[in-house]
Amino acid sequence: MRKNPLIKAVGLAGVSALALTACGGPIVDGGNNGGSDPSANQTEATDWSTVEPAKEITFWSTHPGGSMDFEKEIAAKFEAETGIKVDLITAGATYEEIAQRFQTAQTAGDQGDVVVMSDANWFSAYLAGSITSVDDLVAAADNDTSTYVDALYEDYLYDGKHWAVPYGRSTPLFYYNKEHYADAGLPDQAPATWDELREYADKLAAAGHTTAFAFPPEAEYPAWTMANLVWSFGGGWSNEWDFSQAYSEGTVAALKFAQEALADGWAAVASASPQTDFAAGANSSVVASTGALRSTIEAASFDIGVGFLPTGPSGATDVVPTGGAGLAIASKSAPEKQKAAAMFVSFMTSTENTAAFSGLTGYLPVRKDADMSAVYAENPLFEVAVQQLERAHVQDFGRVLLPGGDIALARGLNEVLVQKADPEETMKKVADEMTTLYDRDLKSVLEG
Repeated sequence: MRKNPLIKAVGLAGVSALALTACGGPIVDGGNNGGSDPSANQTEATDWSTVEPAKEITFWSTHPGGSMDFEKEIAAKFEAETGIKVDLITAGATYEEIAQRFQTAQTAGDQGDVVVMSDANWFSAYLAGSITSVDDLVAAADNDTSTYVDALYEDYLYDGKHWAVPYGRSTPLFYYNKEHYADAGLPDQAPATWDELREYADKLAAAGHTTAFAFPPEAEYPAWTMANLVWSFGGGWSNEWDFSQAYSEGTVAALKFAQEALADGWAAVASASPQTDFAAGANSSVVASTGALRSTIEAASFDIGVGFLPTGPSGATDVVPTGGAGLAIASKSAPEKQKAAAMFVSFMTSTENTAAFSGLTGYLPVRKDADMSAVYAENPLFEVAVQQLERAHVQDFGRVLLPGGDIALARGLNEVLVQKADPEETMKKVADEMTTLYDRDLKSVLEG
């Protein structure tokens, strides 16, 4: 059956469409069928009312936002309520690690039943036939999916079915050091544009704070957060499956802006995660995930401010990528385990539990009816990411749907930022690599 290569999404707060987001993806090959028939390993139509849920399932997680203790607590509450034991496994430190381990485990059949799946990983897992659609399953678990934030749930919609439920979802935020800004006589707010940030940098330097901003290193998903910069200059990583956008005039102009910032000394490439360097006082501002908000606040010895991401010369305001991860169910799991898994993911993302998880980490609440009033009253910073969703932008296919695309982009950005390579030549090379990946791994599946 012909697959529609476009991801269908619905709007939120005036956004016409949100697409897939977050961190890099695994190879398509390595699943049960090499990606040749994405529906081959999906669960056949089942009367879930006749299936008795298993008494034990395995949950593979990266513990987004340092949430291991929270996940243990929720698993214990779920067992107390249902009698179903959840074995929580740390299956990777990053989304890439867990995705690769999940795909490798398909051969042995020990891949776990529920897996934390990055918004840029699930499509590869779908193509490999290693995850199952969740619609009928969560309905059988009495999960009212209409209360999920529409855009976040629809991120997992493909070929008329959902392949995960939203869990640790995020956007990048602009973090700034309030003390540095006060020292420089700057307003207590994020710069509205990238040019304004450059103006801020001069005042920060005069106040003794020479590194006004830090770009992410190669290992910290630079194509995710820097999408804001390239979109602000009218560029992008791809136009659907046309990868020439990666070396378009707007993209090149954005990367030259970044190179000039580095050459002029007011910006640096973070040595570790940008928010870690920021919390240590090494720079005055960063663009980093809202999922790190709680941990960054706790790690910093100064007051933190957050604001919307900057805009740029393109004039566009929809320059905010969403990101994070959802919960997927393994297609190889027995029906009894799949039903128990559906019960667990529904419980994990319930109205009460998503509010608690959001308050703990800073990730977005994934339910529209989640009561966040107490959290926002205690710390208004947590509400900024929700407000910023009105500026969300559809993610570029080359980064989130193309297996290996995010890795190729990260490598190219590292060459531009660290090795000072020519932006146009480097990104042309990246575009060629992405075209090769598409022709090898996706073209026959999506166009055949």
